[in-house]
Amino acid sequence: MLEISDWLRARLSRRSLLGAGVAAAGGSAMAAAGAARQPARAEDAGANGRGKMSGAGHGSSHGAMMTVGEVDEERNGFDTAKMLTDWNTGTVSRMHDGRTLRTFEIEAVDKEIEIAPGVMFPAWTYNGRVPGPALRATEGERLKIVFRNFGSHPHSIHFHGIHSARMDGIPGAGVVNPGEEFVYEFDAKPFGCHFYHCHALPLKRHIHKGLYGLFVVDPDPALHPDHTDIARSRLFGTPENAEWQELAMVMNAFDTNFDDENEVYAVNTVAHTYMKRPIPIRRDKPVRVYLVNAVEFDPINSLHLHANFFDYYDHGTTLTPTLRTVDTVMQCQAQRGILEFSFKNHEPGLYMFHAHQSEFAELGWMSFFDVREAVV
Repeated sequence: MLEISDWLRARLSRRSLLGAGVAAAGGSAMAAAGAARQPARAEDAGANGRGKMSGAGHGSSHGAMMTVGEVDEERNGFDTAKMLTDWNTGTVSRMHDGRTLRTFEIEAVDKEIEIAPGVMFPAWTYNGRVPGPALRATEGERLKIVFRNFGSHPHSIHFHGIHSARMDGIPGAGVVNPGEEFVYEFDAKPFGCHFYHCHALPLKRHIHKGLYGLFVVDPDPALHPDHTDIARSRLFGTPENAEWQELAMVMNAFDTNFDDENEVYAVNTVAHTYMKRPIPIRRDKPVRVYLVNAVEFDPINSLHLHANFFDYYDHGTTLTPTLRTVDTVMQCQAQRGILEFSFKNHEPGLYMFHAHQSEFAELGWMSFFDVREAVV
């Protein structure tokens, strides 16, 4: 017979409680449709001085649920706008054989962060941010990652890529106790859009608490003679790469009451951050998004682009698209890929992108691109 307590748990799930808002549960301000229609600033009530609506105003005009107020990103120690293009390339030196040695330093630190206005989360972080730094290297380089654990629990870094068993970042091979360090060394291969995360147990808690990040290995054009131009366009620092607008995006979510169900969803941690501050895009330059799904407790996440289509490179390990002309892509946890698209033939304006699970979008995973003419 079904116990009364089990019945209540089933009835009082997060989905039945969403109408009460995250505000009641965690101090956030998730606006219901009626409140969202009341603009917080005068310019949100209609067109702004440039003749178009701000991100917040456009969202409110749709009767959208959206967080009210602002997150203190200075206190967080990371800026979600800068996070899009903040590539950590480490320090470079030469080995005895002439090869490039690229060294990264990463620290695990316990840190409370604000994930929505008024909602604090007790995170475990790499270098004080969630997601951790977006690491970037070139195919064939030797990588050295010096990992120091200043956290309160054993941690590690498991890199998705090719390396020896002793560098795998699993128990017995790179899990580091508090106050200790470990040095991971391996070659950067294969090229692609990769993922790194803690692999200490319990795994679902260490990942969900914030220990994950994006890891990009650019192709070496010399190794891909049949696709040299494409490889050079991906190689960070080349003139061809400078013609692209590249963005680092980690889809993540947070279980604020630790019941193994998420209450807040986002790209790069802060709910609705790119809805309130749309991402500026030059209309004359193509866009490349490095996308990874780090969401725990939900089996599938997605990205849908409004009014446009993109080519998709699953895992980024090919130089030709694995999907062409699509506007939605699904990813399971740790799946990642590269999206390429252009607004060249679009009029300027705000173009939405979001998860196509409506619940995720309403709880924070909703964003805008602000497509603009190039400034001469």
